[in-house]
Amino acid sequence: MPELPEVEVTRRGVAPHIDGRIVDSVLTRREGLRWPFPPGLSDLLAGQRILHTGRRGKYLLIAFDHGTLIIHLGMSGHLRVLPPDTAVKKHDHFDLVVEGDAGRQVLRMNDPRRFGAVLWHPGDDGELDQHILLRGLGVEPLEAGFSGELLYRETRRRSAPIKQVLLAGDIVVGVGNIYACESLFRAGISPKTPAARIGRERYNRLAEAIRLILSEAIVQGGSTLRDFIAVNGQSGYFQQTYFVYDRAGVPCRNCGAEIRQIKQGQRSTFYCVHCQK
Repeated sequence: MPELPEVEVTRRGVAPHIDGRIVDSVLTRREGLRWPFPPGLSDLLAGQRILHTGRRGKYLLIAFDHGTLIIHLGMSGHLRVLPPDTAVKKHDHFDLVVEGDAGRQVLRMNDPRRFGAVLWHPGDDGELDQHILLRGLGVEPLEAGFSGELLYRETRRRSAPIKQVLLAGDIVVGVGNIYACESLFRAGISPKTPAARIGRERYNRLAEAIRLILSEAIVQGGSTLRDFIAVNGQSGYFQQTYFVYDRAGVPCRNCGAEIRQIKQGQRSTFYCVHCQK
């Protein structure tokens, strides 16, 4: 599933083509994806100017004066900016057609598995945190509110393993499975360690590792996940620098010990016993 870096790469690719543009129309080719498409969406958006694009965790946000379009890529979805005469493919389910200086362009969502979502939330940006999918999310890891002190303070009563706490998303949002594994490795923390047993100094290291790992992944275009394709049609290459994720049974790049794989909460965890304590 695309994680925070992949969604941020998508946002940065989409923004120059749609920010400030006027919506011409909205086209849907089925009733919905994971949930039904908002009824009357074309009438709601036609003639309206897109103010800006944003992101909250793994959700892409397209802001208007009267509300926000919320897009989730699901397991296999991706967005492309295309000329309006581009042939429609089998799993092209949603088009946002915009007018701009370069003429008409189409923001098209392709989603073979149909676990993605296109939703509408009325009101201004300040009301977005009340949306059912957004209101329980933690702080953004690349913004000023995120720190080792925050992690330390919010985990004093958390007995769950730190890997599971990171994935929960209620303390810090958007640190998915790949980047949780890589961040814990860089911080030298075992993914099995109960969150409450980690001290301030180690949480400071972990917070810094999370920021660096996510920033590096964004610069490198995200990871080449099975179904992820960036707006420009290319996949990222951060996976070439993985230290532990998806490397079970091969030597650790740091110490040479064998990378191990375990299951935590039905998700695969990869780590080095020697480097992560």
